[in-house]
Amino acid sequence: MDDRTILEFEVYSKYALFTEPLSRLGDEKITSMFPTYSALKGVVDNIYRKPTIKWVIDEVRVMNPIRMASKGLNHRMSDNKINPVNHTYLYKPRYQVRAHFEFNIDRPDLKEDYIIAKHAAIAKRALKNGGRFPITLGTTECVANVEPCVFGEDVSYYDDVEIQTAGLMLHSIRYPDTEHETDVISYFWHPKMKKGIIKFIRQEECEIFLNNGSIENFTKKYELGKNMRSVDDEYITYDQQEPMKD
Repeated sequence: MDDRTILEFEVYSKYALFTEPLSRLGDEKITSMFPTYSALKGVVDNIYRKPTIKWVIDEVRVMNPIRMASKGLNHRMSDNKINPVNHTYLYKPRYQVRAHFEFNIDRPDLKEDYIIAKHAAIAKRALKNGGRFPITLGTTECVANVEPCVFGEDVSYYDDVEIQTAGLMLHSIRYPDTEHETDVISYFWHPKMKKGIIKFIRQEECEIFLNNGSIENFTKKYELGKNMRSVDDEYITYDQQEPMKD
């Protein structure tokens, strides 16, 4: 792995809600103890997203104590009636995340956009600016902040805790991302936190998965110069704002 593809950042919020099929009871939602792979991938995608690359979450470091808080909410139903529900959130979560990007081999037509140094520079600039899109932890009401960090620095509440587990937990959900796919698949795993750090496995390494059925494929087709800017063009734009180092 090229070290230039690595992105390290800290993400924090007042609340987080990492839900999964196993913990949903009707309209009630109960968060998982640990962040899911999908949720963290959503964070890094909103920092910098490009069809040319795919982000891989390598590990997460839990910085604050795992605490929960319940909130009562009023959901408006389709018949306009109010349905009171209870959601259980993580309270004041803070994480350090290490991720890296790989080129999207499903898009050989974008090969001329495979320029590591420029994607890395733009991603770091986007992180410094707080991301390109709104950052959330699990759901849209859990608005979060991101900033650069050095993974492993600072003190974690769990530095002296050898191992903590959370049982069977959702790893990620794969939606159709090529024009030939239609299935939505949920992947599950048994995460272990060692001294505050959870090392993620890849989807293909998960031994438990659930096919949620097929949906209509809405995969957007991108074409350089038409509905997608090349990384060269974006780099020039960013460099004009403030010179970047390759």
